[in-house]
Amino acid sequence: MGGEGEADVSGAVEQLAAQPAGPVLLWSSFAACVALAIWQTSDAIFDFEHLPAKKKLAKKAKAALQAVVYAGLALTLFSFASGAGKDHTSSTSDLTASVMKAPGGNLLLLAVGAGIAIAGVVYAIRGFRQSFAEHLRLPASAKSRTAVTVLGVVGYAAKGIALLLAGLLIIVATVRAHPEESTGLDGGLKGLRDQPFGMYMLAAVGIGLICYGVFMMVRAKLAKM
Repeated sequence: MGGEGEADVSGAVEQLAAQPAGPVLLWSSFAACVALAIWQTSDAIFDFEHLPAKKKLAKKAKAALQAVVYAGLALTLFSFASGAGKDHTSSTSDLTASVMKAPGGNLLLLAVGAGIAIAGVVYAIRGFRQSFAEHLRLPASAKSRTAVTVLGVVGYAAKGIALLLAGLLIIVATVRAHPEESTGLDGGLKGLRDQPFGMYMLAAVGIGLICYGVFMMVRAKLAKM
């Protein structure tokens, strides 16, 4: 809609902090992310023992990675909730520049970019194939099942596109050795906006990400545990 700001985690948290109930929202979100990190850590340690060795390792690794992501989100939320995030000035491009200077940094960035881009493709495929439905106890009502499925398809596809854009930006920035081009999700979405019909594509991705958020709330009730 032409607004300004950073379309990444810290930018979103900063907007959250600026709301009238900002402290309550920040601390409750922090607690939720800590709970998710602990849950995924317990999965990585104790769960999936009944699976074949190869599949068990993959599931445990995925849970461990998700635990790291949720822990990182919790730290970001804590920094803003405690006031330390008010002077937040770091960015994806700053982090990319620092990693580039490290030994093997370029290869690491290429691997990270490729991993994020591949994850985006996987999310999109999971959405279009509706494989997420395997992990849900779908409601009996046909209309409710359709609504949940539509939310899942649209949401997974939008998240896939957002991750793909972010991953490709990291790869391009690394190959060109221009860390300022590695602007993460924020740069990917703004780059999409600058394309022909970009405003409409960006709006579609935004609506899709909202659908993904709603779907995750529905999933919290319907997931097979």
